[in-house]
Amino acid sequence: MLLHLLEPAGWRAALATGALRPPSLAEVGFVHLSTPEQVHLPAQALFPGRRDLALLVVDPARLADPVRFEPGRPDDPDGMLFPHLYGALPTNAVVAVLPYRPPLGPLPAPGDHLARAVALCTSVPVRRAVGVGDVPGGVAVLDPDVAASQDNNRLLLTAPVDAAAVAAAAEEVGGNAGWPHRAALLAWPGAGDVAAELGRLGWDVQELVLMARSPADPPAVATDRVEVVEQTAVHDLWERSWRRDLAGLGERLDAVVAQLIAREELNDRVVAVTDLVAREQGRVVAAAQLRVDGATAAVESVLTDPGARGRGHADALLARALELAAGAGCDLVVLEAAADDWPRRWYARRGFAELGRTWSVSRQP
Repeated sequence: MLLHLLEPAGWRAALATGALRPPSLAEVGFVHLSTPEQVHLPAQALFPGRRDLALLVVDPARLADPVRFEPGRPDDPDGMLFPHLYGALPTNAVVAVLPYRPPLGPLPAPGDHLARAVALCTSVPVRRAVGVGDVPGGVAVLDPDVAASQDNNRLLLTAPVDAAAVAAAAEEVGGNAGWPHRAALLAWPGAGDVAAELGRLGWDVQELVLMARSPADPPAVATDRVEVVEQTAVHDLWERSWRRDLAGLGERLDAVVAQLIAREELNDRVVAVTDLVAREQGRVVAAAQLRVDGATAAVESVLTDPGARGRGHADALLARALELAAGAGCDLVVLEAAADDWPRRWYARRGFAELGRTWSVSRQP
């Protein structure tokens, strides 16, 4: 695998055009790449001290233009050769996008669909966060503007730690940040034992199934009812849903719902987001979201009003999302589903296979 470092805004701009064309392509005719063993050198030379960079994991087999190993900067180690791509870097050659926070751990291989799914669901919250801090086993992400959102304010843990360490880190970070909750995502293999221990300590535990399929050969469903819309068109549907789900919040309900709606626009700053809807009599009654991040896409927020269920809206939305993912050059579409809820089986009947599991844990302070 080959790597490329850049600022997050540069990657988001590349997603809009389908290819990354940094200034070096016009200046010297190639895109600077690195091997995993070399990437610390351009990081130190070009971005000293930065902790907000995006690390693109590139599959060289997906590159049409030649890659040549050539000398880098004059102050690089003697005899070291760097990979130079003599052409633009297509976004669909990027199998994962990670926050650059050395030392590097294992990098997702193109064929390791579980690693790619975990990379997407743990890296997007880091890349969109206002603040990121290191904690045992991973990082804490913070966004005080949407403090009610656990997805935007929690620990993201990808290396094994025990239940006491999770609880202590969540208490320290959450207490200092003023979180109205304590929350973490446990995303390493075998984290279920730690999640179970936290459950015995009074934490709420939700087991999540990571699922995936190829976007090729989507279900044979008519998609003419599906529209691509500006995200504001979905706000009323989201608000109705969250008000049903969070009715017990009482006087806090209005503020929490407003924050949950406001947080959604943050995703489009780091990945390419497409919002899809279906209408009945002009009113949005079903919606889904597609997030494209190089060769990997995610289906999110598939939702139908209770009164409009059973009419095929979700099938049409999912089929259209898969079509769009294929058109963007993605080879993998992933999603998260609650292990104890029926949508997991609905997705399985539509070609999504289980890859692995993560655990979302939370408690009130």
